[in-house]
Amino acid sequence: MHIDVRAHRPRGLTPRRDAGLYAYERVLERAGLGPVAGVDEAGRGACAGPLVVAAVVLAPPRRGRLEGLADSKLLTAARRERLYAEITETAPAWCALVIPREEIDQIGLHRCNIAGMRRALAGLTMVPGYVLTDGFRVPGLVTPGLPMPKGDRVAACVAAASIVAKVTRDRIMTDLHERYPEYGFAVHKGYVTRAHTAALREHGPCPEHRRSFINVARAANGEIEETCVVTGSAEEEDAPVNGEADWDASEYEDTAGRADVA
Repeated sequence: MHIDVRAHRPRGLTPRRDAGLYAYERVLERAGLGPVAGVDEAGRGACAGPLVVAAVVLAPPRRGRLEGLADSKLLTAARRERLYAEITETAPAWCALVIPREEIDQIGLHRCNIAGMRRALAGLTMVPGYVLTDGFRVPGLVTPGLPMPKGDRVAACVAAASIVAKVTRDRIMTDLHERYPEYGFAVHKGYVTRAHTAALREHGPCPEHRRSFINVARAANGEIEETCVVTGSAEEEDAPVNGEADWDASEYEDTAGRADVA
């Protein structure tokens, strides 16, 4: 006996693949699960500077969409700044949480990431009815949610959160460049590039480098290799358009400082 599964799907509650970035928000709103919050982070793969986690609730699509909204890594810096201004001016609620380097070294990057997502959601001025996160499941939330691989390329609210997180962090790293110009933070934003590796080898780590990362620990001991940059990795697909390299944090983070549970 053949059963047509499509006939049993609730009409209007199944996102179409070609429906664009706002499809998930529309479906969840129709199901009575709004408002929908998106959560994403910036700086996970960096070996210097803070981790920034952002949560954003966008206005319903019928009230107007953000032109050019996309994953922050696919946008130029100028377009990210423009969209950041639009998001923070028009979003019913948003929150950007900065987790300092010291906290990352004390409790581990993954724990900081998960806890930061919880704290960013708690910082919203409204309680979301549903949460979409970029990649990570966030245990312990009272609100239902869904982890979405490449969520910043699939859901508008997650893309908006990625922009808020990245612009916030980029501004911090540009300020840090004024204090530590020898590392080039304004260019690579603390990610592991060849230029950053060369600066670490020459100057050693500064107070903003994450001591729980293997390459930083080696640099502190004068043991850094000629190059610590991973080439040909899958993460190269996510490299920002302005020349930064967002490499896999697990390549550098000390396994003793990592956790698979929140």
